[in-house]
Formats: sequence, structure tokens, C-alpha cells
Amino acid sequence: PMHELTLADGILRMVEASATRERFTEVAALRLEAGALACVDVGALRFALEAIRHGTCLASARIEIDEVPGRAWCAPCEAEVHITSRAEPCPQCGGYPLRVLGGDRLRVVDLLVPEQEART
Repeated sequence: PMHELTLADGILRMVEASATRERFTEVAALRLEAGALACVDVGALRFALEAIRHGTCLASARIEIDEVPGRAWCAPCEAEVHITSRAEPCPQCGGYPLRVLGGDRLRVVDLLVPEQEART
């Protein structure tokens, strides 16, 4: 899907900006975190990253995408709960409203640069 290709392009641009700023040319591993509420198809994002990484600093990088659950606060039962959609009720009491606390973002968690480049 186009959405994931746009996200992959943004991630690549962010990594390349870091490469320019930090003076490295190769990434050994890229770790991303995709929240369940972030509206990201992880398989499609991985495919998009694989498709656009050739000839870039991500060309030989190991790409890891951790999927994290959505977290929300349920006012009626005063508890933090895990959710997979903003539209669903509290899994404990069936109540509303739920206030999202996390799992609603796509973010770069870690960028590992090969040792020899990190020293130069």
C-alpha cells in the first residue's frame, strides 16, 4: 500500500540524515516499533523498506519491527488495559471512554552502525 511506502521513504530519509550528520555510510541493524493503534501494516512496511533500500545505507541492514500493543486508561474500571483498536470497549468491563496511553506510534527505536565505522 502507498501509506507504508510513504512511511518507509520517511524512515529512509531520517536514517540518511543521521548518516550524514554522524558520518557513517552503513547500517547493520534498524529496529522499529509499530504500535497496534498506529494504523501500519507491518508486512507492507517491511516489503516497502526492502524495495527501496538498495543502494542506500540500509542496503545490508537487518530490519526488525517490534509490534507493541495499544495501551489505554479505562475511566469506569480505573485500569490500564491493552487494546487493538481505538473503537473497541474496555476488555475488562466493556465500558467507555478509553484514553490512549501508548502503542499509537511508529518510531525508530535503534540504529546500529558497524563497529569500524563508529570509530572513524
